[in-house]
Amino acid sequence: MEKLLEEFSLGLFVWQSLAFVILLFLLKKFAWKPILDAVDEREQGIKSALESAEKAKLEMENLQADNEKLLKEARLERDAMLKEARDMKNKMIEEAKDEARVEATKLMQQAQQAIITEKQSAIAELKSQVALLSIDIAEKVLKSELADEQKQEALVESLLKDAKIN
Repeated sequence: MEKLLEEFSLGLFVWQSLAFVILLFLLKKFAWKPILDAVDEREQGIKSALESAEKAKLEMENLQADNEKLLKEARLERDAMLKEARDMKNKMIEEAKDEARVEATKLMQQAQQAIITEKQSAIAELKSQVALLSIDIAEKVLKSELADEQKQEALVESLLKDAKIN
């Protein structure tokens, strides 16, 4: 340090100081302003990018919330459509069952009516056959009974006894 003090020159110091001040002035005028402007511009760009990223993040969250909402609505709509389809299917099945029951009841009634009609027809036919057979039997019996003249007279007398005069 002593060596520095012994070799110290005031003229050199002034010239170095003047050169340093001029360098500072030139740096301030030509370098620092553009450097500071570039740094400020860079800082603004970074702030802008951060704000854009924040906005994008918020938009993504909003979109995600909207997507969730749409998904829930779609699920609800799908469930409603499935329920409606099941209800419609059940209703159609019930209507078909009811229609089948009505048709079966109608067919049963028609069958019962046909059975009754056939039964009555068969009974009438049977009565007709029995009547014809009875007449044939009576005719044959009468022929055999009335073939003899004594039997005819005995029959007439018995019928006259049974007949009462009013």
